[in-house]
Amino acid sequence: MCGTIIGLVLACNNETASTPEAAAPTPAPDLPYTATYSSNWDTNISDTDLKTVLTTYKDWADGNLDGVMKAMGDSVWVDGTDGTSANYSNADLRKRWASSRDSLSSVEIEMDAWHKMRSEKQKDSIIVVWYKQIETFKNGRVDSARYHDINQLKGGKIIWYSQYKRPLLKS
Repeated sequence: MCGTIIGLVLACNNETASTPEAAAPTPAPDLPYTATYSSNWDTNISDTDLKTVLTTYKDWADGNLDGVMKAMGDSVWVDGTDGTSANYSNADLRKRWASSRDSLSSVEIEMDAWHKMRSEKQKDSIIVVWYKQIETFKNGRVDSARYHDINQLKGGKIIWYSQYKRPLLKS
């Protein structure tokens, strides 16, 4: 008898938790803009793609340009911090980046965060990273900045790379 009463009390408490208000869908907010590309994203990207992207940063810091270029597609659209925006073949991109990396004696990267994003409509795999990079040039000058990069992958290769930079110090 006591068990029946406790069961009824618990059943009544569970019924009050599912009110019609709780079950009603949330209306879409009245936003001042509509996204032209996508506003619906999930994180359904493989950890292999994440590792590919993060390894390129490690390879850059280690001076392993071969490793960086292996992760790039046959052609890569690059939006640089200097305002350039172009589609480069893997070989042309290697030439551009080799001269930059060759001017450095060391690179330190402190990876702050990353986020895997996949547009639900277009199915594009994007990995966004935020990090601090400290560069020591062969002439002894040190430069550091905070970066926010966007890496788009297709077939396990980076096909779009966009970089944003906020300088920290120069010596």
